[in-house]
Amino acid sequence: MKNKMSDLNNHLFAQLERLAVKNMTPEQIESEVKRTDAIVSLADQVSRNADLQLKAAKLYAEHGAAVLPHLPQIGNDKGSEKE
Repeated sequence: MKNKMSDLNNHLFAQLERLAVKNMTPEQIESEVKRTDAIVSLADQVSRNADLQLKAAKLYAEHGAAVLPHLPQIGNDKGSEKE
């Protein structure tokens, strides 16, 4: 699965539209609120992960391969750049 931040944005707006539907029963509203809470929780985690990736990329851009031992997800185990 190849999701992008724009996909997350689309999901959030789709859920917002579901919450705006008029004439929902109290049970439907409760169900949508629970769904919204779950979506928001996941979206927050995805956003935090994207922010962490951006910070790692900035460190690499500023300091080069010297930071790779501390950033194993973007470098190899030995800290040298991937070719």
